[in-house]
Amino acid sequence: MSKHPPSLSNGNSHAPERRTRDARPQDARGVPLQAQAKRHRTAAVEAQALSFSVNAKQLLDRVDLRAESGQFVGLIGPNGAGKTTLLRSISNVLSYDEGSVRLLGEDLDKLPARQVAEILALVPQIAPYTQGFTAFELVLMGRYPHMGRFQVEGKEDDAIAERAMRLTETESFATRTLETLSGGERQRVFLARAIAQQPRVLLLDEPTSNLDVLHQLKILKLVRDLVDEGLTAVAAIHDLNMAARFCDRLVLLAEGEVRTEGAPGDVLTAETIETVFGVEAAVYREPATGALAISLIAPAEAAAVEAPVRRETTASRSGEQAVAARSEATSGIR
Repeated sequence: MSKHPPSLSNGNSHAPERRTRDARPQDARGVPLQAQAKRHRTAAVEAQALSFSVNAKQLLDRVDLRAESGQFVGLIGPNGAGKTTLLRSISNVLSYDEGSVRLLGEDLDKLPARQVAEILALVPQIAPYTQGFTAFELVLMGRYPHMGRFQVEGKEDDAIAERAMRLTETESFATRTLETLSGGERQRVFLARAIAQQPRVLLLDEPTSNLDVLHQLKILKLVRDLVDEGLTAVAAIHDLNMAARFCDRLVLLAEGEVRTEGAPGDVLTAETIETVFGVEAAVYREPATGALAISLIAPAEAAAVEAPVRRETTASRSGEQAVAARSEATSGIR
C-alpha cells in the first residue's frame, strides 16, 4: 500500500511476529474473541431466514447472518454454496423470496435507495466493464449518495476520492480509462469507489479473486484496518488461509444453508473441511505469525488409495511438524 498508511485508531499491524499461544481463541491480531464479543454489541447487518430460488433451485434456504458493528465476517464455502446470492440479497440487488434484512436496525425494504447507498457499499466479484470513464471518475461516483440532486462534486469529494485511490494504490492510473486496465486493476478501482462512498457496511464478493498474492495481502489488510476504524465488512473469500487470518468470524455455507459459524479456529477444523469441501487437510498454527493455517493434502475420496500422508501432522499441535508435510499439500482453496 502507500508508504504512509491512513492513521488508524488502534494501529494494529499484520506484520509477521512470533506470539506465544494463548489458550483463549484469538483472531489474526491476537485479540481474544471473548473480548471482541464484549466490544461488538450492535448488529450492523442482520439477515433472518433468507430464502431465494431460481428455476426450482434453492440458492438460499432460510439463511441467518449477523455482522456486528466493527466486525469482519467472512463467508466461506464451495462454489455454488450461496455466498454471492447472500451478498446480493443483503445489498438489495436481488429480491429474496422470504426472510428479512436489517441495516443498522432498520428494515431494508423500508429504506430509500439513497439511504441504503449511504449505509452500504458492494464490491462485486467481477468489476463491470465500464467504458469511457477514467479511474478517478469512477471512484468519484462513490460520492453520489452524499450529494444533492443538482449538486456537483466539490473539493472535499475530490479529496475523499483521492484518498481512496491512495489506499488502494490506484492513483497511478487515475487518468486512464477503465478499458485500459487489467481485471485486477479494475477490481481495485471499484474497491476505491466503495471506500470513497464512506459506507458503514462494506460487502465484498471475492475481493482478491483477480489479484496477485501481494495485492491479496494488501487489500485484505486494508479492509482489516478499515474494520478496526469502525467499518463493518462481510466478504466472500475462497482462500481459507486468508479468511482465517483476517476475519473475526466465519460463516460456512453449503448448498444454500449455513453449516456452521463462529471463530475461525472453531469453523476451520480438519473434519469440517473434509465434510464440506471434500478435501483432507492439516490445520495448525503458523509458527511465524501464530495465525491459523490450513494445508490441503488430497481429495478426501482419494486419501485411501494414495500414498499415506503422515497423519500425525493433522493431529499434532506443532506448527513445525505441519510445515514439514507441506510438500504434499497446497496452501489454499481457489
